[in-house]
Amino acid sequence: MTLSTTHSGRRLHRAWFVAAVAFVAILGAAGFRATPGVLITPLHEEFGWSAGTISLAVSINLVLYGLTAPFAAALMDRFGMRRVVAVALLLIAAGSGLTVLMTASWHLLLFWGVLVGLGTGSMALVFAATVVDRWFVRHRGLVTGVLTAAGATGQLIFLPVLAQLAEGPGWRFASLTVAAAALAVVPFVWWLLRDHPQDVGTTALGAEPGSVRTEPGKVNAAVRAVTVLASAARTRPFWFLAGGFAICGASTNGLVGTHFIPAAHDHGMAEPVAAGLLAVIGIFDIVGTIASGWLSDKIDPKVLLGVYYALRGLSLMVLPGLFAATTEPSMLIFIVFYGLDWVATVPPTVALCRRIYGADGAVVFGWVFGSHQVGAAIAAVGAGLTRDHLGAYDLAWYAAGALCLLAAAMSLAIGHARGR
Repeated sequence: MTLSTTHSGRRLHRAWFVAAVAFVAILGAAGFRATPGVLITPLHEEFGWSAGTISLAVSINLVLYGLTAPFAAALMDRFGMRRVVAVALLLIAAGSGLTVLMTASWHLLLFWGVLVGLGTGSMALVFAATVVDRWFVRHRGLVTGVLTAAGATGQLIFLPVLAQLAEGPGWRFASLTVAAAALAVVPFVWWLLRDHPQDVGTTALGAEPGSVRTEPGKVNAAVRAVTVLASAARTRPFWFLAGGFAICGASTNGLVGTHFIPAAHDHGMAEPVAAGLLAVIGIFDIVGTIASGWLSDKIDPKVLLGVYYALRGLSLMVLPGLFAATTEPSMLIFIVFYGLDWVATVPPTVALCRRIYGADGAVVFGWVFGSHQVGAAIAAVGAGLTRDHLGAYDLAWYAAGALCLLAAAMSLAIGHARGR
């Protein structure tokens, strides 16, 4: 039975079902990505590995999470979203499950760094961008915001649970839980996700009846990804977008996502409590990201980016003075404020990539997202080394805040055309 393709039809458009499946998959990936933050202390206590060593595994994960993205976007054009995402979930399950067999630090680098990094990178935000590009003409900004918010929801669901598991049954039980959750998502993706509207006899939501999106030719995915990068790299907006998003990654996944829990623990806060604060960030991130997607349909995205980065930078500069053994009101205010801004940068960045680079927008965003994860990886290692050598994270927080102010200036300088 063909679902309605018109705005006035009574049946819900098939695009919303595809978006719902994507939401579940991205939600799971976010939960898997959040796990290293609750493992740093248990791994240090059991194996004696330093924060720098464990952070290196997190950094490999972050780099692959980002650099896999543009190739994953091209692979989705070549082989379809369903196949790519299903294989990615199997990689995550294998990587997380094998960590229970670790006896040396290089095992952590291989299992959690390489396998989980490749898996989560293949179903990262480029997956959301691809779904929106193929299935939606109307409500693109809003749907991008909702799918991005799935990341926050995954963090909200998984972090407190994994923290309790790591402290109670142990970190191995937490890793096996992640593996089981990844396997549980595979059937939903395989049975319900569809690659194109025409596969089920419909058109994208908001598209003219009978219209069919022009797809790239069936070329080698790696060749297309590199070709798009070579073209985009000759334009100024790409470097402003990539530079700003690298700082975005450094100030979120790399620093706060990886080191907030051990930093709070340094000040006497219990790890489950700190994990709960990160989960609260996830709650407010849902609100902030969906609102950002709605605003991206109405306000110049580069202005939104400038505001988001500036506010984030100022908040990080006050964070070192807020840590305490208990959840003081000042810390709760930071958590709410920072949560609203956590990944609100994604919808306007996707919108700018689409506006400037057209049909190549999803792949370009994949490369921009790659820079996000490179920045996150540098921050993860840098903050770990800062803690090892200085005994505190303060310098890392101040440096990230200053970089966010630079990202705000770069965002406002983005032009409207490829050559500007």
